[in-house]
Amino acid sequence: MSDKQRVMEAIQRMPESATLEEIREAIAILAAIRRGEVAADAGKIIPHEEVKRMSAAWTSQ
Repeated sequence: MSDKQRVMEAIQRMPESATLEEIREAIAILAAIRRGEVAADAGKIIPHEEVKRMSAAWTSQ
């Protein structure tokens, strides 16, 4: 499915009363998800265990 199709489907599922701001936010969320998918496909991810270690270090400071 293309990015355009995903956006169109998301907008179609929104109520008729959706504001431009709500539509913009939905598109921004879809874009962020897509960036994450592309990064994951490229192997540019941090394993969960590493994130846990990093966050533990951040909170112990």
